[in-house]
Amino acid sequence: MTEQSSTTSLETVEPIGKRVLIRKDEDKKQTKTGIHLPDKIEIPTLTGRVVSISAQVANDVDYPIQQYDRVLFNPKQGIPVDFEGDNRLFVVPVEDVVAVFRRES
Repeated sequence: MTEQSSTTSLETVEPIGKRVLIRKDEDKKQTKTGIHLPDKIEIPTLTGRVVSISAQVANDVDYPIQQYDRVLFNPKQGIPVDFEGDNRLFVVPVEDVVAVFRRES
């Protein structure tokens, strides 16, 4: 009888080319003014947190995007990653990231 080692490997997703991996924010159930939205309405969530960036984006000074940045993005060209049960991860072309949220110090 042989024992199998129970080593678990952690699977990661690394975008290639001019792409970033974004975890989209939770869908809003209520507006800022307090109006509750019905579950059937589909308002696309356009904000999310950058999980990973490709080496090409990291080395390009034209794209000031870093890991963990909160961004506004166009999800139309985003490719959903079936990596988690809730499908909140998307590989998005960097051109579809339209803004980065920054705090003034």
